Amino acid sequence: MPGILSKSQLPEKPWKAGAIARLIGSVIVCFLIGADVASVFRYFQTPQTSSGALFLALAGGAFALFVTAIVMLVRRWQPEKHLFNLLAALTTLYGGFLCMWLAQRLIAGKTDLENPIVTMLIAVLAFQGAALVLVHFFLREHGTGWMEGFGLNKRPALALLAGAIVGPLTLFPAWWLQELSSRLFERLTLHPHEQEAVEILRNTEGWPQRLLLGLATILIAPIGEEIIFRGILYPAIKRTGHQQLALWSTAILFGAIHVNLGSFIPLTLLAVVLVLLYEHTGNLLACITVHCFFNAANFVALYYFQK
Repeated sequence: MPGILSKSQLPEKPWKAGAIARLIGSVIVCFLIGADVASVFRYFQTPQTSSGALFLALAGGAFALFVTAIVMLVRRWQPEKHLFNLLAALTTLYGGFLCMWLAQRLIAGKTDLENPIVTMLIAVLAFQGAALVLVHFFLREHGTGWMEGFGLNKRPALALLAGAIVGPLTLFPAWWLQELSSRLFERLTLHPHEQEAVEILRNTEGWPQRLLLGLATILIAPIGEEIIFRGILYPAIKRTGHQQLALWSTAILFGAIHVNLGSFIPLTLLAVVLVLLYEHTGNLLACITVHCFFNAANFVALYYFQK
């Protein structure tokens, strides 16, 4: 592993810790916006006894405060105003959270959406989709663009070819590891549940819905995750001089965010492969290609085996 990393084609990235923290904070706020939007859907799906005007005022207030927080976070902070900006961002964030909490208390029954497809689409758009938009401001702050920032202009044909070769090679080992992990956890009486996104995909009927979910899982999610984990977090930690820490911390975090014991090990090792591929090609397009292929193969296999 160290020998492979030593032959790197990946140049050092100028990512600043403060900008990364604000980017992550912005993504978290977008996730809260998604929860706020989901609560509005839920409110109008079920009979309500509370005032609709009060609910909309609280939900709208939460949305406005969350958007204000994002606007403050995507702007470059001057050193002399760090404390003021931080306090202002936290005030709007907690204010939005309070309004959302009060709005959700007006919803009769559970606050979760009845339609799991809408739930998953909101989650993908609020996390990976929002990340794609926010990264634009992140790159602009560093005085670079998408092509230079993620090496997309560095031998793109070779990067696509490398991704097309590595993608199929990772598939069956990942499936085998997932099966092995599931059996191991069952023996330990942990009984891992199926990933929520997989469960939603499995129970989806009708090609229009499957097409929407396929677009979200095969294109939007992989691109957003690769930009965040391999494109930004890994080079930033590596820049501190701790390359192994950068490799394994981002890989473990990548496996953990999918919140599923059965897939944690294969996804963590997939993340390691993606880092090595990024180091070897210097072009994030190779990682995106592998990730898209991996999700597409799992998407097709899910319906095939179900049938």
